[in-house]
Order: sequence, then structure tokens, then C-alpha cells
Amino acid sequence: MLKHIVDTLIAYGPLGIFLLNVLDSVGIPLPAAVDVLLLGVAIKTPGRAYFAAAVAVVGSLGGNLLLFRAARLGGRRFVKKEAPEAEQSRFRRWFAQYGLLTVFVPAVVPFVPLPLKVFVVSAGAMHTPISRFIAVILTARVIRYFGEAYLGILLGDHAQRYLRDHAWSLVAAVLFLALVVVFAMKWKERRQVAS
Repeated sequence: MLKHIVDTLIAYGPLGIFLLNVLDSVGIPLPAAVDVLLLGVAIKTPGRAYFAAAVAVVGSLGGNLLLFRAARLGGRRFVKKEAPEAEQSRFRRWFAQYGLLTVFVPAVVPFVPLPLKVFVVSAGAMHTPISRFIAVILTARVIRYFGEAYLGILLGDHAQRYLRDHAWSLVAAVLFLALVVVFAMKWKERRQVAS
């Protein structure tokens, strides 16, 4: 039945991309469905590629915001019951400082075996400022979806193969950038403490 729904949404083009991305971002697992559809649009109709990418970004943002808000509303009770106060406090401090990197990495790379939903729920439960959350999701999804649209236009039918062949290189590059950000944050923190 889910395959039938996905096939129907694909037939709707950009609207289908939007709905697929909302469903995927809310928590219904549709592994790589949006990415494949977006590449297909970019390959077959290059003139619509960037519009489809923009629609994918909006759909993803909407779905992730729904999940984030649900976690924010219901997460406080779960966190209080499950962990001692000292652990909660330590985790909150860590997540406040570095947690959005854990949202960024799986949001920007389509083949990282990290479940984005877990980190979105954590961000909501930890009461991450919504403006920071939106900025991270928008940045990651713009890079991802507009990058895929660009590859589809540039490489045509070879775009999927390129992504498959260079998957681990792209993951390594994103993780390297995330580590650079972490080290920069640590360095800045040390300088502020020393001052």
C-alpha cells in the first residue's frame, strides 16, 4: 500500500515531492524516495529541477518542524522520567552546544546511516531554539537538494551513479567539516574562559 501511495505522489511531480518530504520528515520512513525523485526531475526536466529542489526544502522543513514541535510538547515528560537529573543536565549542555551538528550531518547527506528523526526529536525535547533549528535544517536541505538538482542537470543519467560511487567521500567531507566546526567551537570556548 505504501508503494502505491509513493507511486501516486511521484505522479504529481513537485507537489508529490513536497508531500513525500513532509511524510518522510514527520517519521514515515521513505529511504531516498525524495532524492531519487528529485534526481529524476532534474534529469528529465532540467528547467524544473531548482523549483523541485525548493519544494523539497519546504516540504522537509514543514515535516521536521511538525516532528520538532511534537517532541517539544511531549518530550519534557519523557526526559524527566527516564534519566537522573545530573545526566539530563549534562546531556542538555552538550546538546545545546553541539546537538545541532547531529541534526545537520544526516540532513545534508542522503546516505548517512544516521536516523535524522532521532536528532530532530532530541532537539525538540531539549527545547533547542526554533530559529537555530530552522537555520540548520534549511542550510542542510538547501545544500542537499539544490546539490542533487545541480548534479542531475550536469550529469544527467550518470548523477545517481556519481552519488553512489562517491558516497563515502561526501560523508567524509561532511564529517570533516562538522569536526572543524566542533574544534572551532572548543577553541573559541577556551579563549573565552582564558580571557
